[in-house]
Amino acid sequence: MSRANVFRRPSLYAILAILVLSSLTGCGKPEPEREIIRPVRAVKVSDMGGLQRRGFPGRAQATQEIDLAFRVGGPLITRPVDVGDMVEEGDVVARIDPRDFEVNLRNTEAQLAESQAALERAESDFRRQRNIFKQDPGATSQTAVDRAREARDRAVANVDSLEASVTTARDQLDDTHLRAPFEGTVVATYVENFQNVRQKQPVVRILDTSHIEMVVNIPENMISLASLVKTVLLQYDAFPGREFEGKIKEIGREATQTTRTFPVTLIMEQPEDIKILPGMAGTVRVGKSELSDVELRRGLGVPVGAVFTPDTETSSFVWIIEPTEGDQGVLVQRAVQTGEMTRLGVLITDGLSAGELVVTAGVHSVREGQTVRIQKQAGE
Repeated sequence: MSRANVFRRPSLYAILAILVLSSLTGCGKPEPEREIIRPVRAVKVSDMGGLQRRGFPGRAQATQEIDLAFRVGGPLITRPVDVGDMVEEGDVVARIDPRDFEVNLRNTEAQLAESQAALERAESDFRRQRNIFKQDPGATSQTAVDRAREARDRAVANVDSLEASVTTARDQLDDTHLRAPFEGTVVATYVENFQNVRQKQPVVRILDTSHIEMVVNIPENMISLASLVKTVLLQYDAFPGREFEGKIKEIGREATQTTRTFPVTLIMEQPEDIKILPGMAGTVRVGKSELSDVELRRGLGVPVGAVFTPDTETSSFVWIIEPTEGDQGVLVQRAVQTGEMTRLGVLITDGLSAGELVVTAGVHSVREGQTVRIQKQAGE
């Protein structure tokens, strides 16, 4: 055996031994535990006073608006309204030539009259065949009775079909008159007299301005307070110094993806001395609400279940969620000063800022620094 082989063989053994030991050592290492991301309920701290103090921009719009169109087509023979005209419910705002529809109705009514006469003959023939078969079965047959019954039934079906056709023809004739569905103002006309109008082609646009609406966007840390608002005060740039009382018509239940605000629709009556027109810009602020003076003065409130006192402490605390990514965040325990109880929960006089996320349930089963996932709740 050469000296080279003597030294080479132990080196090979050593390498194999190292590899075996490395694999055994690696198998013995425990895998790190995966952190379970716990779902928690949370709310944004509501700024009670901020809703009362703040103004929200918006733009006036009509309570109802519609582009009127004919259900049938034909040449326009009259359009008695122009832009700016007021119309009452049921007023004719346009009419197309009815002659073709009148002819169609007369023809269909004539066909119905013939069909009704045929039905009377078929009914009479069926009764006659049936009576003969009852009195003298040899004078006719069951087959003849059945044929008479089938002829009567076909005549009934034909009458039913033509009655429906007559109703349709009358409706089409009536549809040559385009009527206003509500009281309002004509704001646009799309066709002129003698123009051939297609079915469903817009002819006249009408707005109902007896009431005025405005949509404003409320931040998510204030939207829970909107239901407590009794009245609102609206101001329009076109009429400086004037305020108009209104109320909330509906509160949106889904926030926009971009601004995270909720749409709230307000409504007010049209003033008698001036005219608020759709599109006018303005602002709105809270008039009267169910919030008490204490709630408005102190401002911040959280649900009762959000406040807790650890066994080793005497102060009150809440869990703040510091957002990380998506709907996840990390828990931070924070001391707070509490005040009076209100219908919205506990007033927080120190330690919180409006808009912060606070855990509202299971506060004794979470820990500092824990990663959590914020559960979506109804209306969010």
